[in-house]
Parts: sequence; structure tokens; C-alpha cells
Amino acid sequence: MHNTSSFAHYWREGIGVTLLAKLGKALDLEQAEQHIPLFYQADREGDQLVTDVHLKFGFAAGNRMLADYLGNRGLSQHVRLIFDDFFAKIDVNPTWLDWDLLQVGQELCQRPGLTSLIVLRDYCLMGGYESAAINKPLVYTGALKKGAVKRLTDTVEFWVNITKPGNLGFRENGFQEIILTRFIHSFSRIKILEKTEWETEKWGVPLNTWDMLATHLGFTQVFLVGLRKMGINPTAREVAGLFHFWKYVGYLLGIPLSLLPANEAEAIEQLYYWTMTQRDGDEDSRNLAHALQEEPVHAFYPKTALMRKMMREIHLFYNHYLLGDFSCEVLGLAKTTVGRLAMANVWRNRRQERAIQSEQDRVQFVKKGAAEQEHVRQIYQQYNKST
Repeated sequence: MHNTSSFAHYWREGIGVTLLAKLGKALDLEQAEQHIPLFYQADREGDQLVTDVHLKFGFAAGNRMLADYLGNRGLSQHVRLIFDDFFAKIDVNPTWLDWDLLQVGQELCQRPGLTSLIVLRDYCLMGGYESAAINKPLVYTGALKKGAVKRLTDTVEFWVNITKPGNLGFRENGFQEIILTRFIHSFSRIKILEKTEWETEKWGVPLNTWDMLATHLGFTQVFLVGLRKMGINPTAREVAGLFHFWKYVGYLLGIPLSLLPANEAEAIEQLYYWTMTQRDGDEDSRNLAHALQEEPVHAFYPKTALMRKMMREIHLFYNHYLLGDFSCEVLGLAKTTVGRLAMANVWRNRRQERAIQSEQDRVQFVKKGAAEQEHVRQIYQQYNKST
């Protein structure tokens, strides 16, 4: 079904107009039909391992076995052979992989510091709620009831671990985080199909390949648009690095290599086809958006209720600034006045970009940004881990 609401508005009157102009060619929506089979495809290798390990021994035990396998710790021969078979199908150092370029992409994720996390939260994550179908696994796994605080805690942990240079080597922490996420997807898919009244004809299979690609586009093309809107101006090499980094991450997550965009032009085209074939947001979309809107109030940091309410207003400002009022109205997000103070961060970013005159300057800002993100990760772990 072609979207006639916020996504269509994005391409006809929003930022998408600029993206299509940059693409320099007209896109035919009928081309999206070739992706229809992807709604019914998923990660068979991940599902098989989860069936053989997690469903047999328990989810927590299965994850411990993954850690033991990657850490070269004792496992039964039977379980080790299952993991051997799974990893034999993954080339952890493919010929197309450029580790130096990948690191440039990781560093671009780190360099904006808090701004990267703002874009992820208030643009990529909130904007994704505008699609009804892609959100259904969150509803059917009970993630909505568990709350946005836990979702953000897990997302920040994932982000910091995988964007740290040197952390994606086989057996490294970031690599393990990606494979663990892949198993979470498979476990959720199997349980949703087994335990719920999932409507495959309407939504495809849970966490299908097409929706996994959409998540990948959120971390690449949508993230890139958000950074620019926030005053960050990545170089051409940084942009190339971003797509290379996420190409490897997407590959490890089980997305077919042929689908992963290698550059911004390919990503814009895929983003257009995905968004314009989505069903409009529904009540679940608005419930998820409301939960994320209220997340700062229910978190345990900042420590005072007044400051938590101020954080809510700041994030609402960024929602409107990045998504636009039309999308915010579709999602039922409140308006804010006091949150406009957050515009100071955009001005700060613009000054910071002008200050980058050399490679040494860039490296210093990468270190500073990484430290900011690590500080946020520690705050989430300290104050919100138990939620």
C-alpha cells in the first residue's frame, strides 16, 4: 500500500525534495514492486541457530554460550559445532572490507558527540514510528509495555560498543553485540509467529529483510540528513566511511549484501522505495511516539523532576526541528516553546565545524565526542539499567 501521509509529504514538501534533487533522476515507484518478496524473507541462518540453541537451552543461556564461544571458553562439542556451522557462513574479513575506511565511518558517528545521540533518538527512532508495519514487532514482543527508557538504554549501549574503533574484530565486544542483536531478532521473530496472532499478509514476517534494510537506512541516510540539519558537515570521505561501516554491520546482522547501499545515492533511492510503500501510522505508532516523548520524565536522570521535564521539552524541540511539524502532528507529539533553548546546540555545532581546519582538529573532536557518548552510556547504565 502506498503511503499517502507523512512519508509522501516528506518527499513532496519536506527534506526529501532536496534528496531527490541531489539524486538527479526521477524514481519510478513501480520499481519498488521488486522488493515485495523481501517482506516475507528473513534471516534463516540466525533463526536456525536460535532454534538449535536458544529455544533448547533458554534465551539467557544461549547468549552466554555465544559469549563463551567468542571468548574461547568451554562449550560442549555439540554446541560448539552449531556455532562453528553458523560462523562458517560469515566471512568476518571479506575482500571488499576496508578497515581504515570503516574506522572513518565509526569516527563520524562519534565526532558529533551528544548530537549523534539526539539525531538517533529524535529523528531516526521517532521518525521510524510513522510506519505502522515496522513497529508491530515492538508491540507484539511487549517492548511498548517495557517502556522507552529500556529501549534507549539498550540502543545507546549498542551504539557505543559498535562505533568504538577496533571493536568490530572477531571476538571483540562490538562484534559480539551485533551477533547478539541478530539472535534477538531471530528469537523475537520465532516467538511472535509462535505465540501471537501476527498478520503476515498485512505486515510481512516479523523483522523481515525489507524492514531490516529500513533500519539500516535509519542509521545511514536518515542519520546523515539529521546530522546536516543539526549543523554537522561531514566530508566526502566521512560519508563514504559511514556507509562502509554500516555495510559491514548490516552484513553481520544478516541483511543480504546485495541490498546494502554503498553510497548516498543508492541509499536515497532505497529510502524512497521503502517509505513510499509503507502503511500510514496507526494507534500503535502514536502510542510508541508518546512513550518516547515521555521517556525523559520516567527516566531516573536528571535527578530532579523539573530537569526531567526540561529534557522532555528539549527533545520535543528536536522532534519538531528534525521531523517537521507535519510528521509531529501525525505522531501526536506535543508542541514546545521553552525547548527552543536547544537551538543553541545547533549553533555550537556550526561553530565547531568551522573550527575543524586540519586532521588533528578532526581527531580531537572525535575523542571529545566519543567521551560525551560514553558518559551518556554510563548514565543510562547507572540510572536506568534496572527499568
